[in-house]
Amino acid sequence: MAIKPGDTLQGPDVGGIAAERLRSIVERIERLEEERKALASDIKDIFAEAKSAGFDVKVLRQILSLRKKEPAEVEEQETLLDLYKRALGM
Repeated sequence: MAIKPGDTLQGPDVGGIAAERLRSIVERIERLEEERKALASDIKDIFAEAKSAGFDVKVLRQILSLRKKEPAEVEEQETLLDLYKRALGM
């Protein structure tokens, strides 16, 4: 028995699906998505604050990206960037 749009989940099992377990999972995901939206809004506000304080948001994003990487990976990327710049006479 397939569940179609408009069907309601009633009873402990519907078509082999534990309705309450499914509902719990869906509601948890929905709550987390709302939290993610709120966090994204907070981060946006912090970037606006940084910009109004005179910081370059683009550079801040680069710093955040670098802090997520391993030091060896950062060093390798910086070395390659320097090499490419020298090859182009920059």
